[in-house]
Amino acid sequence: MREPLFTETLQISIVVRDLEATLRTYVEEYGIGPWEIYAFDGDQVIPLRGEPAVAGAWRIAVTMVGSVQWELVEPLDDRSIYAEFLATKGEGLHHVAVGGTPYAELLAQLRAKGRSVPLGGVYRGVTFAYLSTDEDLKAITEIFDWPEGLVQEPDAVYPAQGA
Repeated sequence: MREPLFTETLQISIVVRDLEATLRTYVEEYGIGPWEIYAFDGDQVIPLRGEPAVAGAWRIAVTMVGSVQWELVEPLDDRSIYAEFLATKGEGLHHVAVGGTPYAELLAQLRAKGRSVPLGGVYRGVTFAYLSTDEDLKAITEIFDWPEGLVQEPDAVYPAQGA
């Protein structure tokens, strides 16, 4: 058996139609939260070399459940990879972020296996790539290179502090 390419699960990402309603369910019914909320604009993503520009806008909310980050993604228009997923498959698991092999090495290995990058680039200092592993692994795989010490401030928190 070969050495594993992925040695840890960092994040699971779920596409949703209504971020606020979904957040209420997670917090009120399951006690999962608080959530940091960020707005993303694909026009602000610097594309990876040789890959298409990123399109669309979306909002995400992230929280930790044990050692794994959970991410909820709400597309804000019909141009993103998330909007396409929602239109064709409905709400559900979109991708799993993994770690283990260093980013550049893992990206090269997966590209050599014929995996495309349907979404990737640099956003707010973080280099990321989604890899088309959905045919064989049944979910897209995300890898990223987060510079040590980089801190991103959320646009909002749910529930609001003191609520």
